[in-house]
Amino acid sequence: MRYLPKSPAEREAMLAEIGVSGINDLFSSVPEEYRLTHDLAIPRQMGESEIVDYFKQAAAHNANGYSSFLGAGAYRHYRPVIIDSLVQRGEFLTSYTPYQAEITQGTLQAIFEFQTMICELTGMDIANASMYDGSTGAAEAVMMAVRITGRGDVLVARTVHPEYREVMQTYAQHQGHVAHELAYGEDGRVDLKALDQSLTENTACVLVQSPNFFGLIEDIPAIADIVHKKGALLIVSIAEAVSLGIVRPPVEADIVSLEAQSFGVALSYGGPYCGVIAAKEKYLRQMPGRLVGETKDKHGRRGFVLTLSTREQHIRREKATSNICTNQALVALMTTIFLTVYGKEGIKELAQQNLAKAHYAVGALSRHGKLLFAGTPRFHEFVLETDEAPEQLNARLLDHKIIGGLSLARWYPELGNATLWCATELTTREQIDQAAAILAEAPVAAAVR
Repeated sequence: MRYLPKSPAEREAMLAEIGVSGINDLFSSVPEEYRLTHDLAIPRQMGESEIVDYFKQAAAHNANGYSSFLGAGAYRHYRPVIIDSLVQRGEFLTSYTPYQAEITQGTLQAIFEFQTMICELTGMDIANASMYDGSTGAAEAVMMAVRITGRGDVLVARTVHPEYREVMQTYAQHQGHVAHELAYGEDGRVDLKALDQSLTENTACVLVQSPNFFGLIEDIPAIADIVHKKGALLIVSIAEAVSLGIVRPPVEADIVSLEAQSFGVALSYGGPYCGVIAAKEKYLRQMPGRLVGETKDKHGRRGFVLTLSTREQHIRREKATSNICTNQALVALMTTIFLTVYGKEGIKELAQQNLAKAHYAVGALSRHGKLLFAGTPRFHEFVLETDEAPEQLNARLLDHKIIGGLSLARWYPELGNATLWCATELTTREQIDQAAAILAEAPVAAAVR
């Protein structure tokens, strides 16, 4: 129903009915120093056609002709047009949570296929649907491990995405468990010696990311060996799903938290994304979200049902394992279509393309800066240190419609003038060469000195 404005007379009648003399009386409980006492400088209202024109102009200004080397958990990949053609069909676009199996077989099958593909990619036994994104998935995985082990301490590698860590801390502050940071070594990966020394009998789990925030591949088998000796669980977070096309899956992990945005989900100014948790089957009962299973009806025909759903909205809410309440099936369907279109060999070739582009970018850009963690295996991101401050460097690049690397000073001040760069299959050789040429130019301020 559209908003219906009220006339002054109607407003007065409504106020009289509830027994107050004016609108301000409704806000009497708000301390006066926090009330708005001046008019806001709000521009005049715009017509629908004006709004459409405004956004067209803004899109042209913001996007046309720009190349981007940003990654850090939000990756530019090609989206086959068939994805939007299918997900915008009414039976998918308007479907609700599949409570009634008899009328939601299509949605249930799509979720089942999604779970199956995620298991194949991660090497896990089971996978769920309905995590909001990779950050909440990692936080939910930590809470899952705390429930399984009954322990209260959590070790989180500093090489895990800083924003993932912030979300996890938000979850943890009222959960009763304590998170401790785990240092990285000179190679940019988890310091195995520090890991061994930090583990105690009260450690519930260790959370690492691979490829990590620096784009480096962690030694998951070695980490798992140390973690499991102390009876803790290993959680591996994966922010770049495409890496699984070429990087060995973390089969030694107990729980895998995955952000599947790269598989056909548009960046869309930050969401929605596609979070997933996958795990060993023995942890099935502690997994949040919902799991769809395959079954047969009384006539022996194949069918799909919600095998397990632990949402708080259902009965016995006090036993719920999560407050994740949204049906993320639509973005999961995007991922399912993407993986179906590419297939196993296609995903492998896509990962190889990303690896090759990053390798070329490293060669071109590191001639004008220092490549950090040079000897460590990486996927499609790398850290570059320059004499020039990241802000100044990125400003020069932006003058040429190039969005440069992400400054790491906010989270890793010890790395100096370090920036995180990313190259995907959409990054062209010409764009890389242009960025390298600009890096080679002397900054104006430096030339004057």
